[in-house]
Amino acid sequence: ILWIGPAESFEADLASEVPSLDIVWERDVEGALDVSLAGLDAVVIDAVDPDEAAVTVGALQRRPGLPPLLVRIGGQDAAFASDLRAAGATVVLLRRPGPPEQAMAELVESLDKIAEPSRPVPRTRPAGIAPAIIGEGPEMQEVFALIDCASRSRATVVITGETGTGKELVARAIHDRGPQRRRSFVALNCAAFPDTLLESELFGHTRGAFTSADRDRKGLFEAAEGGTLFLDEVSETSGPFQAKLLRVLQEREVRPLGSNRSRRVDVRVLAASNRNLWYEVAEGRFREDLYYRLAVFPIHVPPLRSRPTDVLALAEHFLRLHRQREGKAGVRLAPDAGHLLQAYQWPGNVRELENEIQRALALAGPGETLTPRHFSERLAAVLEPIEANLFPGETIRETLGRIEAWLLRRALDANGGNRTETARQLGITREGLYKKMKRFNVE
Repeated sequence: ILWIGPAESFEADLASEVPSLDIVWERDVEGALDVSLAGLDAVVIDAVDPDEAAVTVGALQRRPGLPPLLVRIGGQDAAFASDLRAAGATVVLLRRPGPPEQAMAELVESLDKIAEPSRPVPRTRPAGIAPAIIGEGPEMQEVFALIDCASRSRATVVITGETGTGKELVARAIHDRGPQRRRSFVALNCAAFPDTLLESELFGHTRGAFTSADRDRKGLFEAAEGGTLFLDEVSETSGPFQAKLLRVLQEREVRPLGSNRSRRVDVRVLAASNRNLWYEVAEGRFREDLYYRLAVFPIHVPPLRSRPTDVLALAEHFLRLHRQREGKAGVRLAPDAGHLLQAYQWPGNVRELENEIQRALALAGPGETLTPRHFSERLAAVLEPIEANLFPGETIRETLGRIEAWLLRRALDANGGNRTETARQLGITREGLYKKMKRFNVE
């Protein structure tokens, strides 16, 4: 929220104490015009008189992408409310006598109503994308849109993301929606084979090419003819193999080991890596020309820790999937277990979450409710610092304040006191960081 108004009113109304609001405060419209509108849900104009409010509304109206405007004026100025709405105010609130908590409750309620329509409407999953890819947040909606585009192209795709994020599911979704969907989808983990065996697996070999080669064998490039070949962990291959793979992608033909003849192949190649391929290029571990050949259409799958809104949806999906297999009908998640799952950082991503659900189901009986005790010690450790900081008689606001102050100090120390970098790392504005530091007396 961008709040424009005198400091005296801002402090008297306890606006900075409302936990649901992240407020950037400016005394007047001149300062407000320098504030970026990116990420703002609404602007609050806390005016001394209606004429001042009208001037501020008029000045802001010239800015493109302006969010909804909420204007507060004195109760005695009610006659000006319609003029302010005509000038561009979305809502006009009248100050009334009473405790500041009551005024803030009314303001927050109004903000909820006017900010909701301005938030982006989540894009729906394009038809035909595998339902096994769970994601309702904006991060995965972007991935779905890229899958939709990639499936309508023959371009080579490289899919990056941490281990366990579901890169192969993305590759399968591209194949299943594309023109090659009626042909084979062949997947190979490049990290599972040494160079010689990897070449044999992909390019094939002739009888006698090596000691155990007792017959001719087609490689996976030929097995995937007309379809899709998915090369997982392509960054784990050696330089000599990368040179051979580059030649196949350029010439569209393979030469089996032990043969002096090449064979034409018509295969769409999708590759994946849990490493940053451009960084690998910069470090000399991955060929730059192969990188450009593969990364015609890059797709990055975000880690689960950046998709908190998807954690519960994924947990419920795995619960439905595995309780039927395990014969644990009726097992469900307790609210506190759901909160625990959302608080955890999931270094193993979606795969780790699925394993945790399977483990919890193994410990539960049919119809039992899963609570935090059903999950591993790694997850339980998330609660220990919080439980250790609970003091009898302390309000939730006081407890959260101490925890938040500790997080602020830790982030500032980690960044050498650099407040701009600390604010970026914590996901708040610089003004929001200053406000929190002042509130919690953090130096």
